[in-house]
Amino acid sequence: MQAALTHGPAGRFDSSPDEPVPQPDWSLLDDPAEWPVFGRSLDGNMAGERWESQVVVDGMHCAACALAVEEAVGRVPGVERVEVNATSHRARIVWSSAAVTPSRWFAASAAAGYPLVPAGDLSARSRRSRDARVALWRWLVAGFCMMQVMMYAYPGYIAQPGDMSADAAQLLRWASWVLTLPVMLFSCGPFFRSAWRDLRARRIGMDLPVSLGIAIAFVVSTAATFDAQGPLGHEVYFDSLTMFVFFLLTGRWLEARLRDRTAGALEAVMNRLPDSVERLGEGGLFTRVSVRRLVVGDVIRVLPGEAFPADGVVILGDTTADEALLTGESRPVPRPCGDRVLAGSHNIAAAVQIRIESIGQGTRFSQIVALMESASLQKPRLAQLADRAARPFLLAVLVAAALAAALWWHIDSGKALMVAVSVLIVTCPCALSLATPAAMLASAGSLARDGVMVHNLQALETLSSVDTVVFDKTGTLTHDVPRLERVYCRKGLRPGDAVELAAALAAHSLHPASRALVNAWNAQFRSPPSWDLVEAKEHAGEGIAGLLRRSGDAGGKVRALRLGASDFCGVEPLQSDAAQVHLADEQGWVASFVLAEDLRADAATAVAELEAQGLSVRLLSGDRDAAAKEVARRGGIRDARGDCLPEEKLRVIRQSQAEGHRVVMVGDGLNDGPVIAQADVSFAFGHAVPLTQARADFIVMGGELSTIVRTIWQAKRTMRVVRQNLWWAGGYNALCVPLALAGWLPPWLAGLGMAGSSVLVVLNAARLARQPGG
Repeated sequence: MQAALTHGPAGRFDSSPDEPVPQPDWSLLDDPAEWPVFGRSLDGNMAGERWESQVVVDGMHCAACALAVEEAVGRVPGVERVEVNATSHRARIVWSSAAVTPSRWFAASAAAGYPLVPAGDLSARSRRSRDARVALWRWLVAGFCMMQVMMYAYPGYIAQPGDMSADAAQLLRWASWVLTLPVMLFSCGPFFRSAWRDLRARRIGMDLPVSLGIAIAFVVSTAATFDAQGPLGHEVYFDSLTMFVFFLLTGRWLEARLRDRTAGALEAVMNRLPDSVERLGEGGLFTRVSVRRLVVGDVIRVLPGEAFPADGVVILGDTTADEALLTGESRPVPRPCGDRVLAGSHNIAAAVQIRIESIGQGTRFSQIVALMESASLQKPRLAQLADRAARPFLLAVLVAAALAAALWWHIDSGKALMVAVSVLIVTCPCALSLATPAAMLASAGSLARDGVMVHNLQALETLSSVDTVVFDKTGTLTHDVPRLERVYCRKGLRPGDAVELAAALAAHSLHPASRALVNAWNAQFRSPPSWDLVEAKEHAGEGIAGLLRRSGDAGGKVRALRLGASDFCGVEPLQSDAAQVHLADEQGWVASFVLAEDLRADAATAVAELEAQGLSVRLLSGDRDAAAKEVARRGGIRDARGDCLPEEKLRVIRQSQAEGHRVVMVGDGLNDGPVIAQADVSFAFGHAVPLTQARADFIVMGGELSTIVRTIWQAKRTMRVVRQNLWWAGGYNALCVPLALAGWLPPWLAGLGMAGSSVLVVLNAARLARQPGG
């Protein structure tokens, strides 16, 4: 019986097993204030019509279950898209608030036999713990009864004619039947419920063959116990039946534990934010409130050991923070008064007071969670093929079992049914369905702990076969923000005034050169420029054109300026190989800024390791050719090209692909967006602009290029494991099905093979959960 859905004090939905009701009150989810708890608006605001919701699916065991949920929810008018991952038990649902409310598609999934729980629900972990305890009890009951039944069956195997009377043999059969009843009524509950649910919905699930096998074995054995001379024969199979159930439950329990360690690693990262925090109220007192009640500008106190619930600035106290997930930095980072802290990082050293600057979807942590949720719901190409094959395969299993029974019936009717049982059990395609997603989710969890967010699971397969790596220069091979080294300016203009004009215009841009000018102004003056930006337009790969007016002078003269490359500004470049940015107005040249770019510490090592893997490494940069080749020389890259506009980069990538190469693009700037979308696989650094990150397959949260090397190595390792899993799953069926059809595979051994194959696949995938290179 389902637990009631009750509204908790923090606005979450909690399971209340002590007060069960026939139908949960899904209408509580129709309050728009609840929607951001387990989703986000695709229109960017609370009033938007299109929403994306993340939910956890209960009662799901296999790919066929995932397809059933997709069909049930997808039929609800107003639901645009449904994606369910059978391995992570999570679903992504895109729906229109103008056409449907969450309660309708929650109810539709529950009616199909798969209740949904909002992702982030406070009760989710307790529900999993409760389910794990019940599963453990089912396993213990099956194990205890199996041992007892085996003890009663043993005399029948070793007794010689005349050693045991007919009454004694019948008594042992009755004892075995009684001990099998708890296994049938309690331990087999999940199989029978799932099969009945599938039959009511007129579909075939993976528990249907299993349940048929169990039921047939019990009926045949019961008939032989009550009437040994009946049409179903005189043999009993209580020992095989209980042993099969025990092996199957063992496999599912181990599989669930391993799944929690692999795919569950992603969920552990997603749930890092605290549920409540101390907020400064009237009278200077701190009171604990729900994190959902926080607004920008609130002052909160975060104690040592607690996670920061939002992005903000330290206004009182000094501490250190663990930002490994957010930045890839494995060591604690000092965060003195005045520094910015990030949601999801952990306060380590001392209690601090934080003024909140960003909450909810505006935080960097929220962006990371969105990436991880997207990855955990994706179905790689091989997994989609396995899912599509699951139902036809199950139908073929039922037909094969029926044919086996028909072929054996004229020889021995009891034997015929047990051969059918063996065929039903041994051919379950669980291992085939788990082979790819289990490996890829385990790998994604490992990469996440290493500071690499997997945005597209399918890219792991593609990455394993690439042969060319193309780097951008600024912010990729070099540090994300260069430093201002020298200023040349028009006669009569002071260098500080030139930097002020450039910083006022550059504040509109996220380009590394623009950020370098803004940082240079802030470092010297610690106050905003005395110019207001009236209008600005950024030209990708070229520069910014804008209008400035003196602050406080609403009717003053507007000054038109251009900041960027020499061609864009219409000026002559300096005779220098260093990176340059130029400023021009209506009269022409105003100033030139020489920027110093420091190569990342591990750039040369990463390039050497990529080449050692047999990969070709290239550099494409929008900067001047001389500056690009100088950085390439220092990084050990032999093939470098500068003066590349976005269109030229795109042309080079397409030409390389036309020649048969599979290309990885690594970049971070706005002008890298089209190239990142065109490349076979793409990496963006964590500081990259949102457009670039949205198109990239992998997001590198830290600043180490060596993580790219480890990710490529991990992708190759992942595909080796996937191929091993697929070969094992296919070989297992190719070997065991003929044995079952020939009657050489008893049901208990078929159950052991079925359970063992799934466990072996997940165990093999779990090896990928270790750190890359570990």
